[in-house]
Order: sequence, then structure tokens, then C-alpha cells
Amino acid sequence: GLAATGIDKRPVHHSVAVTTPGPKGTGAVGLAGDRAHDVKHHGGADQALYAYAREDLDTWQEQLGRRLDDGACFGENLTTVGVDVNGALIGERWRIGTDVLLEVTCPRIPCVTFQGWLDEPGWLERFIEARRPGAYLRVIEEGSIRAGDPIEVVFRPEHDVTVALTFRAFTTEPELLPRLAVASALPEEAKALVRRRTS
Repeated sequence: GLAATGIDKRPVHHSVAVTTPGPKGTGAVGLAGDRAHDVKHHGGADQALYAYAREDLDTWQEQLGRRLDDGACFGENLTTVGVDVNGALIGERWRIGTDVLLEVTCPRIPCVTFQGWLDEPGWLERFIEARRPGAYLRVIEEGSIRAGDPIEVVFRPEHDVTVALTFRAFTTEPELLPRLAVASALPEEAKALVRRRTS
């Protein structure tokens, strides 16, 4: 059987509260009714929400030859349409609906739970190779969101560090790590890694 995982999610159509979950280690995430089970590696303020583009899910559907429902396979608690999630800058801010303001913090780095859950041979390698990791976000302004709410990019920082570039630096291209130093919105753990690898 599968370990308890926060990956398996179902779309909801009512309005859902978005709050700041506080520090990592409790399993709390920013969306009411959701939680992370691997509390050491997931959850916390810097990973309050995980956004994945429906367009990328559609590409994977074709490649894997199977249906990928919103949230059920990749574990995102925010499935976006029409937003360049992987091209988003670290520190970019998204307004969703009227009250919620989110900030892009880092890409998802895939873990063994994800490999086991999707049950595709060589999945982690394929996911890394594709460079479409999706993005974690922190909550800047709390409120509630519902399916169909517009997402508006309201702020873009003055650097060129995207979610995809950060993903490449942390997975296959460590030589890119020095470029991440300008991205002040990265989670502290990521910044510490950048400092260690570049000092």
C-alpha cells in the first residue's frame, strides 16, 4: 500500500480558505483541507501552495498515455490555466481572486514518494529531464479562492531567476547555483544551499 501522501487531491468547486501555515515541521500547508505528510521535507510557509499548469499536465497525459486529473497525480493544490508557472520568477507575486496574494518561492524537487505514487518506470529522471517542475508559493495576503478565479501577475522582481532555472541549478546543473544568489525570495534552506555550493 502507499504511505499516506498529500499527493492525491481532488478538485473542489466551493471557496477555500488560504492562510499562512507557519514553519515547516507540522505538515501544515496554506489551503484548508490539505496537508503534507512528509513533514520534514514538505509544507510550511515557503511551500504553502504548489501550483502546476494544466497545460503541462496535458503534455504529460500525451507522453504517459494516461489521464492526469487536476491534483490527483502531481499533488498540486493549485492547477493553473494560462500562467507560465515554470517561467515565473522567484519572488513574482500572483493575485488570485480578490483577496489572496501569493509569492513564488521555488520549484518542486521530486522525491521518492512522487516516484512511487505515479508508478512510471524512470519517472524521477523523466520529470527532472522535462524541466516542468511547477512552483511552490508562500501566502502574502490571506483570503479565499475558488475554482475559476483569475490569476494576475502583479509584481515581477528585477532579476532573471525563473522556477525552471532554479530547478536546473538544484538538479542537473549545479554550475548555475551562483546565479540564484540574487533571488532574495528563495526559502532560507535553498539560500543556505546556494551559499554552501558557491562559497
